[in-house]
Amino acid sequence: MQRGEDDIANFTSIALAKTDHMELIRLVVPKDKPMPEHRVEGEMTLLCLEGEIAFDAHGRTIVLRPNEMVYLAGGEPHAIRANVDAVALMTILLGPVRTGGPTKDPRGQGG
Repeated sequence: MQRGEDDIANFTSIALAKTDHMELIRLVVPKDKPMPEHRVEGEMTLLCLEGEIAFDAHGRTIVLRPNEMVYLAGGEPHAIRANVDAVALMTILLGPVRTGGPTKDPRGQGG
């Protein structure tokens, strides 16, 4: 499916999926509407789908173009703005995150 160049103006950001542990958001960032510095509690990734995004964190700016991604640890201040109208896929991890596999053998052994 191809879209026109003014297509971004006709879309808004939307939560695509949300669970107890993750939120997936289609983020629309018009050039004239930057997101001021803020924090999210969980770890996050931002994948640029179209346009060009300037991601400010840790005192520097990372420019994301289509198919480029950035990761940010939870609680870190950041700001997002579009150099040109942009669409991104944002993933935020919510709540406690488990790593390394199960903590208890599902058969009740070990763990």
